Amino acid sequence: MDSDVIVVGGGVVGLTTAVTLAERGLRVRIWSRDDVTATTSAVAGALWWPYRIEPAAEAGAWALASLRVYGELAADPERTGVRWVAGVHADVVLDGLGAWAKEVPGLRQLAPEDVPGPYGVGLAARLPLIDMPVHLAWLRERFEAAGGIFERRAVTGFEEAAARAGVVVDCAGLGARELVPDAGLLPVRGQLVLVENPGVEEWFTAADDGAGETTYFFPQPGRLVLGGTAEEGAEGLDADPATAAAIVARCARVRPEIAGARILGHRVGLRPARAGGVRIEAVALPGGGRLVHHYGHGGAGVTVAWGCAARAAELVSG
Repeated sequence: MDSDVIVVGGGVVGLTTAVTLAERGLRVRIWSRDDVTATTSAVAGALWWPYRIEPAAEAGAWALASLRVYGELAADPERTGVRWVAGVHADVVLDGLGAWAKEVPGLRQLAPEDVPGPYGVGLAARLPLIDMPVHLAWLRERFEAAGGIFERRAVTGFEEAAARAGVVVDCAGLGARELVPDAGLLPVRGQLVLVENPGVEEWFTAADDGAGETTYFFPQPGRLVLGGTAEEGAEGLDADPATAAAIVARCARVRPEIAGARILGHRVGLRPARAGGVRIEAVALPGGGRLVHHYGHGGAGVTVAWGCAARAAELVSG
């Protein structure tokens, strides 16, 4: 065998897991159908926040572990793509969050008059905001610097990988629906609009309205990312013009100057949600190998990536 571990999937979960394993001295390959900048992860906003992820208790711990790592990476934002940025979560109350919220530095309830837009409640925070194309490219560079090998190849089953490595880690995201197969995986379609930033320096989010619509904007280098949607079961990857116009209008209710911002482009991604939540589990393969499933991170793959990678690495070494 030419590798100790083959990680299937080159998104943020696969890359972070592969980095963790390679930096522990294992010989690791990534098999990914797409380049890192063409994965679903590249479409993400991406603000650290446990959003649409279960199980809640484990997710909180994974998120906090990742928060500590992102805090370190934010010391070099140009290389890592990670920055500390202030902002507001509207339609959220502190007492309604899990125990993890008490460990987020500076997270605080706002007075109603301090919440922007047509919202009566909200939280203020300074959180990691990640420029995903930059971050994914940096993760690949870090992985390869640790001796890892990244290969572009489609995977139709785990048998070929199991013949090349003693452990296979399944970080295929939504692709695990067919690979495993796992009928519990459900796409949650997210559409974004990229516009020229008219001077917005803080991020903003508002909770789901129950109709598959969200409202958020994230100031990223060279653009302002507007969102969004959370359409369960929808799989279309083409941007819908009416949806895009509605996204811009919702964001402009909070910051009116967004209404006139020049549109730079559109993005669509499918979040890999799963009934029962994230699956991190080791199973035996025929011939004595081990398959570690690591998928189903919903809308919080970036948020929990480092915490989940540490757990998956324990199972690889198990």
